[in-house]
Amino acid sequence: MTRGIAAQVTVEPLGETVSVLAGQTILDACLRAGLYLPHACGHGLCGTCKVDVLDGAVDHGEASAFALLDVERVEGKALACTARTLSDVVIEADIDDDESAERHPVADHRATVAAIDRPTPDILIVTLDLPGDGLRFQAGQYVNVAVPGCDVPRAFSLANPPSAPNRPELHIRLVPGGQATTWLHENLAVGAALDLTGPYGRFHVRKSAPKPFLFLAGGSGLSSPKSMVLDLLESGWGEAVTLIHGVRRPHDLYCTDLFHDLAARHANFRYVPAISAAETGDVWEGETGFVHEAAERLHEGRFAGRQAYLC
Repeated sequence: MTRGIAAQVTVEPLGETVSVLAGQTILDACLRAGLYLPHACGHGLCGTCKVDVLDGAVDHGEASAFALLDVERVEGKALACTARTLSDVVIEADIDDDESAERHPVADHRATVAAIDRPTPDILIVTLDLPGDGLRFQAGQYVNVAVPGCDVPRAFSLANPPSAPNRPELHIRLVPGGQATTWLHENLAVGAALDLTGPYGRFHVRKSAPKPFLFLAGGSGLSSPKSMVLDLLESGWGEAVTLIHGVRRPHDLYCTDLFHDLAARHANFRYVPAISAAETGDVWEGETGFVHEAAERLHEGRFAGRQAYLC
């Protein structure tokens, strides 16, 4: 049974109007219309998605009394992630209208697991197959994945470039004792269906400011920088791009062949793996220490004129 349109929400200062379905939150309606509102927890606990209700009425839902004080409710504030419309409303949100940000509507997808790779003892690379138009996104964004047995979906960054919308790639690190990652590592198989929603997030490269880019990634935090680097190089980006990937031991490194090949083919790309906790018997002659320490040495402690992205 489909839900009918319950109201219209006009978002200022953009002046754009979004249709809201019965029972749908203002935040979900806006994201699914491709209109980004600042948010974080999505459960009424942090207050990041706080907006001003300039006209109309809302039901505050399960907004925390700490994230949205009683006096704020009286003043006409609401949390977009829990607020549901009781009439047509006009809200004002603190929107950063970055010219580099792309607009991609959030949608639900059912993907099929196309391939599984285990490049390190605790990293699972899952390549998915999506029919039709696939998942359109901006490099740096993430998806929420429904994991069997877990009440709350888990967020994973997209590691594939946007040019491959039908082949989403997720890097899943096994968290000791983690319910979701344990299930995925132990049970996920090629051919299985996986439900995901996205894209989410406002993490993206500011291409509008053509400066040298520095990417610092730790462990499975490589996923977003991988997507961003591939996107930049595919687009013919001319400024210098440096990726420093830090892990504990040499066997924790992955995607090294890919990045070494990219560095060989693109004069403006530099790949620097770094090891922070080598043990007796490990063979390593490259950079050591944490990623920020390697970055300091490579740039002699001078970062002026660069943009840095950390994962």
